[in-house]
Formats: sequence, C-alpha cells, structure tokens
Amino acid sequence: MSIEKALVVGTGLIGTSAALALRAKGVEVCLSDIDEQAVALARELGAGREWSGEEVDLALLAVPPHLVGERLAELQKQGAARVYTDVASVKAGPIADAERLGCDLTSYVPGHPLAGRERSGPSAARAELFDGRAWALCPGPGTGADAMRLVRELVSLCGAKAVTVGADEHDTAVALVSHAPHVAASAVAASLASGDDVAISLAGQGLRDVTRIAAGNPLLWQRILAGNAVAVAEVLDRVAADLAAAATALRSGELDDLTDLLRRGVDGQARISVPGA
Repeated sequence: MSIEKALVVGTGLIGTSAALALRAKGVEVCLSDIDEQAVALARELGAGREWSGEEVDLALLAVPPHLVGERLAELQKQGAARVYTDVASVKAGPIADAERLGCDLTSYVPGHPLAGRERSGPSAARAELFDGRAWALCPGPGTGADAMRLVRELVSLCGAKAVTVGADEHDTAVALVSHAPHVAASAVAASLASGDDVAISLAGQGLRDVTRIAAGNPLLWQRILAGNAVAVAEVLDRVAADLAAAATALRSGELDDLTDLLRRGVDGQARISVPGA
C-alpha cells in the first residue's frame, strides 16, 4: 500500500499544511470543506483540487474534535477512502464518538500532529509545518496493520515523527504540554488588557514569547479544552498552587518557595531545550 491520492477534509491551518506537504512529495490531493472560501484559498495556494467524490487511498480529517466521529461516519458510508485518520488534539472523545456511531475502526487510525501556529486558516499554512515534529498515533485493539502502515507513510511524507501512544495517555500528556500552557499564556496575556500605554511600550521579547500562543482562535480552543477538561484542570490546579505560593512568598518576604519554583522552572525548561524538541 502507498499513498497516491489523498483527501483532506478541512482546509484550515493543519489540513492545508498537510495538503501542501503531500503535494510537495508528489501525492495527488483532493480538498473538501464546508467553507467554500477556505477551500478556494487552499486551492490557490497549490494545496490540491476540490474533491469530486472519488475514492482515495487515505482521508485526513482536519476538523474540530467534536466533529471527527460524525465526519468519519459520513465518509466511510460513502466509501471515500481505504484508510482514515484525523488530526484532532484530543483523542478519547473522538474515538468514543466513532464507536458510538458504528464506524469501522479497523480502517481508522486516530492521530494528532504536535505542530501549529498562533495564526489559523489556510493562509497561515506551511508545507514545512510538521518537519521534525512528533505526530501521535493512537490505534485501538482493532486497528488494521495496513491502516497503520499507510498512516505512518502519511506522517513520514509530512516530515514528522510517528509516536504511538494510547488515547487516554495522549490526552493526559497534551494537557500538560499544550492545553494548560495555552490557558496559562492566555491568563498572562489577558492581564495586559488593563496595562497602561507606558507598560505596554516596555514589553520585550520575553513577554512576546510567553504570550504568543494566546493569539489562537478562542472558539476553537474552547472546543479543544472542553474535550480534555478534567486533565487540563488538574494541570492548572498545580500551576495555580505554585503561583499562589509564589505570591504568598513575595508578600511575606520569605522567598524560599519562590526560589524553589524558579529552580524547578529551569529544570523543566531544560527537558524541552534540545534540538528538534
């Protein structure tokens, strides 16, 4: 099995970036989106042509998490592809939806590329978006070997590195490394709304680094966080406890707790400060 023709459903940042990456490797790409303007722009960018309903080797669902099961069921009913995958940033919920809707799970490999930008839409897409990035694959007990091979080929064509992980473990992990950090960045960025002009004029690169991801689409992120709510809340509880302890230490002048947090911050940051991380 190999990917000669692929269907990308959803021409936002991730879907269009995947389409561009596949086109760069010579794969024929078909595009589908309920937003006619988005799919038209993706076509203009060279991401592929509009899908006419023909069968493809692989269908990539780049839709919000709460729509994955519904779209998968529709596509499988049409016989759209031999193999299906998705890019939703939570996995347990979409998999449960697919099971409830009676989808064929042997041909479906749940996936999630750990890549993105603070900008959204096809105009923000880049063929190199996934280069060197982890791409989580969460097969179930019934996932077919051929489906896994084809989705691994997709990941490779996009320049990413496949990481096989259980759905629940995935959701716990991304709560720590993606979802809670987005909320934390948003909290810091939200505090800037009340800052005076002098304060804002003094903002440096450090603040921009900390708040960059807060520019993401709020409605999209609301859906993502709702799909992983408990795991994200648990991480935020731990972060909030550290911040509360730091505030208490600053008020009291007893700075041991603050120093401990700063040291743990150095250690944690060092774990991701490696080439390709």
